[in-house]
Amino acid sequence: MRSSLSQLLLFHRQTLSRLGSKQISSSSMDRASSGTDGLDRSREAGSKEACDFGEKKRLSDTIIPHILRMYGSTATAVDFEIYAPDASFEDPLMCAHGVKQIKSAFYSLKKVFSESRIVEYTVEENMISPGKQEILIDNKQHYKFLGKDIDLASLIRLYVVEGKVVRHEDWWDKKPFWNKERVKVPLVGRVAEMTRRGSMLLTHALMGFGKDPSA
Repeated sequence: MRSSLSQLLLFHRQTLSRLGSKQISSSSMDRASSGTDGLDRSREAGSKEACDFGEKKRLSDTIIPHILRMYGSTATAVDFEIYAPDASFEDPLMCAHGVKQIKSAFYSLKKVFSESRIVEYTVEENMISPGKQEILIDNKQHYKFLGKDIDLASLIRLYVVEGKVVRHEDWWDKKPFWNKERVKVPLVGRVAEMTRRGSMLLTHALMGFGKDPSA
């Protein structure tokens, strides 16, 4: 009986080998011989999943909560530590350079709107090169101005270098704003950029040049 079973298993092994199969899941002998390989593959897959989870947590769980507080008018000085000292922020209304101007831009939301927040969003993360990432936040923003509800579709683009945001762009209606690099007539883009820059300087002055509310 044992000899017949061995011959039968050998026949199945040879048949599957000719068909190009690399695994015999129904054979107890194969389970014993492939147990180590299976364990190694499981460990390798587990390690890869752990690395992927760590990467996602580092980008999303560290940076995004600060962004949500900034758009929700609840930001404090700590939230702006995600930016590099010479970071920039741009949207269709303002063009800010440096952390203090970025603070003024977001602290001013509370002065203009009775409500402001990101109500829903999805995140996409792209590796540009080692140490450089791009985070895309496809989102819907809600504001209340003089009792009127305003909902705005937006695409927030964050460029991150060595863990710090160096450029923050907010594309309303998911459309790039005008600047000298994005228009066919450089003069038009330059005028649009200067207008947004002037708006930022006025806001910056009114907000105490980036003074933190608690300071």
